[in-house]
Amino acid sequence: MTRHGKRRAKGPAVPLSGPAAPLAPRRPRSIAPAEAERARGCTMSDTRRRVKVYTLNEDRQWDDRGTGHVSSSYVERLKGMSLLVRAESDGSLLLESKINPNTAYQKQQDTLIVWSEAENYDLALSFQEKAGCDEIWEKICQDPSVEVTQDLIESEEEHIEEMPETSPLIDLPTCELNKLEEIADLVTSVLSSPIRREKLALALENEGYIKKLLQLFQVCENLENTEGLHHLYEIIRGILFLNKATLFEVMFSDECIMDVVGCLEYDPSLAQPKRHREFLTKTAKFKEVIPITDSELRQKIHQTYRVQYIQDIILPTPSVFEENFLSTLTSFIFFNKVEIVSMLQEDEKFLSEVFAQLTDEATDDDKRCELVNFFKEFCAFSQTLQPQNRDAFFKTLAKLGILPALEIVMGMDDLQVRSAATDIFSYLVEFSPSMVREFVMQEAQQSDDDILLINVVIEQMICDTDPELGGAVQLMGLLRTLIDPENMLATANKTEKSEFLNFFYNHCMHVLTAPLLANTSEDKCEKDAVVGSTKSNTICPDNYQTAQLLALILELLTFCVEHHTYHIKNYIMNKDLLRRVLVLMNSKHTFLALCALRFMRRIIGLKDEFYNRYITKGNLFEPVINALLDNGTRYNLLNSAVIELFEFIRV
Repeated sequence: MTRHGKRRAKGPAVPLSGPAAPLAPRRPRSIAPAEAERARGCTMSDTRRRVKVYTLNEDRQWDDRGTGHVSSSYVERLKGMSLLVRAESDGSLLLESKINPNTAYQKQQDTLIVWSEAENYDLALSFQEKAGCDEIWEKICQDPSVEVTQDLIESEEEHIEEMPETSPLIDLPTCELNKLEEIADLVTSVLSSPIRREKLALALENEGYIKKLLQLFQVCENLENTEGLHHLYEIIRGILFLNKATLFEVMFSDECIMDVVGCLEYDPSLAQPKRHREFLTKTAKFKEVIPITDSELRQKIHQTYRVQYIQDIILPTPSVFEENFLSTLTSFIFFNKVEIVSMLQEDEKFLSEVFAQLTDEATDDDKRCELVNFFKEFCAFSQTLQPQNRDAFFKTLAKLGILPALEIVMGMDDLQVRSAATDIFSYLVEFSPSMVREFVMQEAQQSDDDILLINVVIEQMICDTDPELGGAVQLMGLLRTLIDPENMLATANKTEKSEFLNFFYNHCMHVLTAPLLANTSEDKCEKDAVVGSTKSNTICPDNYQTAQLLALILELLTFCVEHHTYHIKNYIMNKDLLRRVLVLMNSKHTFLALCALRFMRRIIGLKDEFYNRYITKGNLFEPVINALLDNGTRYNLLNSAVIELFEFIRV
């Protein structure tokens, strides 16, 4: 619930709550209890003042800037009372923000204070305890300079004496048909003033005005009163732009939301009203992969879908001056998604049943597709959770067997199922590459190489039917994350890097290089028969899609050369891999020839004596020289890359 102090500073023309405030309503998750227990030496005062600092990024999502303790004091440099947050880890300054009379501060959900310091720079403090939030909120509201400035603003702009909180701050017209135009004008007129928006919102809330308006909507629709319906469109749209969570709670309740949608059908700029209610009630179908018995969860899912529909479909795209008017609506949807994920996560019986059906051979293809899409959406929703809650979410999925389930569905023929499974796998890799690596190493002790999860992923990359290899590119990125030593753990007892790389080169590398070796073998290639040509190597008859795939594989192998040293060196020597790669210097696709050259360049760049002897003994510069000669007098990227290679060697 958003609540403001009696006095409000004159703020910018838009409210300042971000689109995805860091805490969910009714379930504050700013600082987990376990975190609180780990805070050493916290007194009651320390705990009360413990906060997380958030800033809003360019994608309108909140970034966690750290945990610390907040205080308010006079800062000489800033010439005023300021909010200070010092990190609990090292005492460094996380935040120094002057309490500014020209800034509008918002208090949300009892433990959150949000404000904006400059255009496109929003800040939030998320408190561990409500008492601490109340204490700092009072400091903001009671600062003398803020109060004086606000009094001046109100006297100059509004000429309205401050009234008790229990009194309406704006006199609303009586809610009657003949007053609709007056009400519409009033709502429209306050949007440019933060102070008047706040007063109107309080008046609407105190008088239960929204429900009265929706009763008038039903009357107007029954009477086919088009003018009244057009006024109601302007009124409801304006109330949405007030950007108040308390009003949204009323408007998006089961009792009111369809009438709100109905009002928004009668846009005066349209010749005919839209049929949004018909779509929501008859066309849109709610699919339950497993019956949901929790009525509150079901209601929350329906509400979230409808509110998202209002935001994405019904409301016009906001202008540059209106883009922040609906930030709290975005937050409302965000909070709902957090609650949905949390409620589903807590229902292990439901999730266990979903997993059981997903992996059951008797499950038909359509049902399995629905189940995979459910998990994909479930994982997408989880991105709204705070880090500690997201960790718990993915650990729950891992415990229930998400990786073995993915191994099954990623090998299926249905392209849509495989695509959704790949998206789920990407969420898991992004969350914890180590968790995935641990699973596949344990799996290798019990399974054949062909059915290992990583080999299933490699096979999907190799067999991608998309002409542009969109899926293969995505899978290659996931593989690179998994084999990247930079995110591998090292402990006193074991080194994940050595264990996993041993596993990968023993069980998976042959699957990855199979297309490369197959397309550069003697029986796959033809001897060049062009008279006078300097080419002495074989030419690979690669088509465009094959060339793209080989380029992806070479990109991954080049990454291995840069990061794996010992393991890849042994593999290159044992398989004479560089010789096979350099066959691709004769490809008709220049981008593939450049990939082959880049692979060699990375090897030479290591200045490793073993590699140097391998290259000179095998006369492996010959295909590079031939490619340069065949390129002739053309001054292109291939020409420059070859010259750069030899320039590097010369220097």
